[in-house]
Amino acid sequence: MPFFMSLRFNGILFVFLGFLMFSCKSPFEDLSHLIVFRYNEDGNITSLDPIYARNQANIWATSQIFNSLVQLDTLLNVKPAIASNWEISHDGLLYTFYLRNDVFFHDDRVFTDGIGRRVVGEDFVYSLNRLVDPNLNSPGTWVMNPVERLPNGSLAVFAPSDSVFQIRLSEPFPPMLGLLCMQYCSVVPREAVEEYGQEFRSRPVGTGPFHFQYWKEGVKLVLLKNHKYFEFDGEDRLPYLDAISISFIIDRQTAFLEFVKGNLDILTRIDASYKDELLTPSGEMQKKYKDRFYKLTGSFLNTEYLGILMNDESGRQIPAMKQAKVRRAINHGFDRARMLQYLRNNIGTPAHAGFVPVGMPGFYENTGGFWYDPDKARRLLEEAGFEGGAGLPPIELATTSQYLDISQYIQHELARIGIRMQINVMPPATLRELMAKGEAGFFRGSWIADYPDAENYLALFYSPNHTPAGPNYTRFTHTGFDRLYEKSRLEVNDSIRYRYYHQMDSIIIAEAPVVPLYYDQSMRFLPHYVKGMQTNPLNHMLLKRVRMEKGDRRPKLRATARNPYSDKRFGN
Repeated sequence: MPFFMSLRFNGILFVFLGFLMFSCKSPFEDLSHLIVFRYNEDGNITSLDPIYARNQANIWATSQIFNSLVQLDTLLNVKPAIASNWEISHDGLLYTFYLRNDVFFHDDRVFTDGIGRRVVGEDFVYSLNRLVDPNLNSPGTWVMNPVERLPNGSLAVFAPSDSVFQIRLSEPFPPMLGLLCMQYCSVVPREAVEEYGQEFRSRPVGTGPFHFQYWKEGVKLVLLKNHKYFEFDGEDRLPYLDAISISFIIDRQTAFLEFVKGNLDILTRIDASYKDELLTPSGEMQKKYKDRFYKLTGSFLNTEYLGILMNDESGRQIPAMKQAKVRRAINHGFDRARMLQYLRNNIGTPAHAGFVPVGMPGFYENTGGFWYDPDKARRLLEEAGFEGGAGLPPIELATTSQYLDISQYIQHELARIGIRMQINVMPPATLRELMAKGEAGFFRGSWIADYPDAENYLALFYSPNHTPAGPNYTRFTHTGFDRLYEKSRLEVNDSIRYRYYHQMDSIIIAEAPVVPLYYDQSMRFLPHYVKGMQTNPLNHMLLKRVRMEKGDRRPKLRATARNPYSDKRFGN
């Protein structure tokens, strides 16, 4: 049964909600004017508490409800949010934020008269210390690692006044502003957390453009417009939408059909089950859908790659892979552009440049990267002592079923230059465990940026980050790389830091501990009546500026008296 009983005229959805739970409105009020944006989440939202916003599903939902000190624009520039401006000391250790005086928590019964109070500096002191509370086991605790710790174990964060908030680092860390844009760093009110306890995950109170209204887990999540939201678009207060309705259809083919039928206002993923139905082989919209939908694409900071174990600690390193020439031969031995064209309908960018992806500040179009060159690949094999592949044992790749087609393509291409590859398909959890233990000699991996700085990618090759202590799954070790990495972490001048990044990426290309496959691309499909949708290279769901075109006719629906606590109001 659909979430709302609705009628669409000229592409606009007008919804009858009836009486909404926890609302102070009368159940007889006419709510037919509400404009609702509907999207599907095929992953499971596990919590609406921002300190647990680890996966995309949680991030997309909590980003509508909460704000942090700063935020990222569509080009990944750090912009003001609750902090109107800030200063960084010359030594890069002290960050001082000046807070707006017009940001209020959502109305909730935990506040006096149920009216949300103003956000002050002490709220950030509380929120960031809560993030690192060991009793809460937040997966985002690492975000505060650069922050100095006080003798009592709390963070060196201070509120000199209601409108000023300060953070002191233990050493300079230029990406710190980008870290503070993460949902983990959202401000929350102490009153609500203490009142609701563990139930704060399902009774969130924030400052964002939408406030929580209703959640039946695995079925429906409803957020309503925050009429006191502090951001404006010119003279218009954001957001434009009245509500967001999130459904939880797990099967992507079913979700696609719901989108085509007009029951969803966005398709957020392209799946093998329907990509050829929607897209031509070159990645354009199929003709039969052009009149109804449009495609919104952008860089997505996700590098898909094959990793190569670089040491013998576990005895799992493939002997032939000890030679850089063999590793480089693999990199030059298949055509990434053809792979994307035939297997992904040109969704993505061939990873010719290195490990740092397109769209990341500090990306470098390295002309000495991994371009398709089968003659060079054969020559490298010959120089390594394996002319035509003679004497080279089969190389086993550990992967998952989702990437079987890409693995088979690479297997076929490498066979043409004399490299035999076997494919071992396993569950994702098994592959992750092998990678974490350093027991996968050759494996498929991916790395999605947590924050907009290339350091986030290059950390995968820093020696102290060897698994299981860190994300260096290849256990790559290179003293020159480590030295550059350590210098870059202390460099506050962006141009100099980016130069270090380019040098590190060049080392990765020369040593080839990975086989970069492609830099991903976000792709969303929307009906023509949806306007103002934005995206950024972190693939965030940005809805506060979304509008839905209004037609000349509006259906006149009157609410009827129903049981105000019946879930039938929500189509459940």
